[in-house]
Amino acid sequence: MKRIDTKLEGVYILEPVVHGDARGYFMETYSTKTMADLGINNVFVQDNQSYSSQKGILRGIHFQNAPMAQAKLVRVTKGAVLDVAVDLRKGSPTYKQWVTVELSAENKRMFFIPRGFGHGFVTLTDDVEFCYKVDNLYSKECDRGIRFNDPTIGVDWGVTDPILSQKDTTSPMLDDSDCNFVYGEI
Repeated sequence: MKRIDTKLEGVYILEPVVHGDARGYFMETYSTKTMADLGINNVFVQDNQSYSSQKGILRGIHFQNAPMAQAKLVRVTKGAVLDVAVDLRKGSPTYKQWVTVELSAENKRMFFIPRGFGHGFVTLTDDVEFCYKVDNLYSKECDRGIRFNDPTIGVDWGVTDPILSQKDTTSPMLDDSDCNFVYGEI
């Protein structure tokens, strides 16, 4: 597996080695040894999957506050998304900066987002299956979101009229949120 560093320290694009022939393909999507060799030593405790029926569905920017913050290892098994990681750690040299990567069933890329970052995606196709591992259990009490169009962050989602959940339309701007991530403490 190949690790591609991004401008955000600790946020990585991962490209698996795909072995294919006339029958199809095989690839390793997760191995503790491979991840450790790439500098990812998180112990994942929960797998999640979402389905989005239409192009233009936007989910995010989501995170869980400490002490239940989560690192995520995400990938797409059907369709394609533009995936986004946002640095939410106060005091970080890259605070409020973001990176994107296209994840698709075709390119088979994965995206690692460490604790202290917000995460979201917008679907680029209909019928998207999105899978992810997290290194902390879900906590309703710590579940948070930041408004997808917060102008102090300025994510370019590539859509003008996204399809949103009630949660995502009512999430606060970052400056009005209780996000408790601090650089060096997460």
